[in-house]
Amino acid sequence: MDKELPEQTVLELRKVSCAYQAGHPAISDISFSAREGEILCLLGPSGCGKTTVLRVIAGFEPVSAGEVWLSGRLVSAVRLTVPAEQRRVGMVFQEYALFPHLCVADNIAFGLRRLMRDRRRAQVQAMLEMTGLIGLERRYPHELSGGQQQRAALARALAQKPVILLLDEPFSNLDPDMTGKMRQDLHDLLRQTRTTTILVTHDHDEAFAMADRIAVLNQGRLEQVDTPEAIYHTPATPFVADFVGQADFIPGVVQNGVVRTEIGEFPNQVGYENGVKVVVMIRPDDVHIMPVKDSPVRILSRQFRGSENLYAIGLPSGQTIHSSEASTHVYPVGTPVELRVAATHTVLFLAR
Repeated sequence: MDKELPEQTVLELRKVSCAYQAGHPAISDISFSAREGEILCLLGPSGCGKTTVLRVIAGFEPVSAGEVWLSGRLVSAVRLTVPAEQRRVGMVFQEYALFPHLCVADNIAFGLRRLMRDRRRAQVQAMLEMTGLIGLERRYPHELSGGQQQRAALARALAQKPVILLLDEPFSNLDPDMTGKMRQDLHDLLRQTRTTTILVTHDHDEAFAMADRIAVLNQGRLEQVDTPEAIYHTPATPFVADFVGQADFIPGVVQNGVVRTEIGEFPNQVGYENGVKVVVMIRPDDVHIMPVKDSPVRILSRQFRGSENLYAIGLPSGQTIHSSEASTHVYPVGTPVELRVAATHTVLFLAR
């Protein structure tokens, strides 16, 4: 039996920095890679540098340090910037950027002018079929819904068979009801075409749904690159822990090989020495509550979230912790409760 060939590295950033203003880098020391067919998500808050990374990859911005490699070719360095049109990079902008005076078919065909007419027509037809736009090819952008415009922009980008596809907040202009379906449709399309993709978003749910791996950025720096599961369950920093989902941080101290906290003992998985002060990251789904009489621990508030209730729980120290319970478990504010912590893993950070 033939051995399966290793996946090729399509994109590699090596210690990349980019500065819009002298002495004020927009991104600093960014390093990650993307393999063939992989969907990698750049996740972080507004202004963290996500779009700058995308523009550097596309060739729209020069680097002030580091290197960018595409398919084994150096395309960006301090004294080198290969033009965007020579990188075979497809990009779908947040506003889709369709040409308003061209119909759907002509938008898709715009980048295929180098092809003979028959091949160009066949490629456009294939893209129309792949993106579900058959019957809409003669419509203009203003005659399309948001989802149809997105598919047209994707068809235009994919028609050129790019080495890598860059997506900048692709669902931000869609209605919430449409977003879920479009995520799945896009995910299926990228899998079908085995298109290496870098997707920018500030929505961790979107990143979890779409990505093979996630790169979390904060203030222009890379905090962690890992699978969605690892990002959520074993975050590398408190910022990552808090950004990708509700997280509480409980103070503790290492004593006799365990971490002692107000809500109980936790394993000292990191191996900190006795006396070291730490914080334990707890997620709401790790904490369950049970009404009991005369407990100093009380419910402060309840948020109904459809399939669940999110309770804020006040501890005697004044610390607040959260608990996620089934939507059918409804307890009044002020109810005294007992905490049952069932963390499947322990995430520790040194106390600041």
